[in-house]
Amino acid sequence: MATIPVTKRGAELLKDELQRLKTVERPAVINAISEARAQGDLSENADYDAAKERQGFIEGRIAEIESKLSMAQVIDPAALDAGGRVVFGATVELEEEASGEAVTYQIVGEDEADLKLGRINISSPIARALIGKEEGDVAEVQAPGGVKRFEIVAVSYI
Repeated sequence: MATIPVTKRGAELLKDELQRLKTVERPAVINAISEARAQGDLSENADYDAAKERQGFIEGRIAEIESKLSMAQVIDPAALDAGGRVVFGATVELEEEASGEAVTYQIVGEDEADLKLGRINISSPIARALIGKEEGDVAEVQAPGGVKRFEIVAVSYI
């Protein structure tokens, strides 16, 4: 069974979502189903159909999160000592060679990725180009507009 890398923060977010789904969302949808059943004929009851559909979504998401957590390899970026290399969980400051634009990304798991917050998925093209490189190295990334070159300015583990 393959493990799924996830940061400590990402694992906490998944656990919080699982807790919310089990203690808030699931009881609410069960209540909605029972209220819809009390209205009588289920064949033409839109509230019942919507509640059953919502229940299916919630149960599916619970199963998905439980599966991910069971396969998760939780990595605490602050405890990493990768000797300045870019690894999962690292925060990397980059400078695009052509424009001089500076960007900072943290390499995280699929569920945590959010480009607006500077968190990129480990399987994204830029993260794959950065993994294993060190401060001062240049990473080439195939972008839709052509190849972009990024110089690694700094690597930190926070």
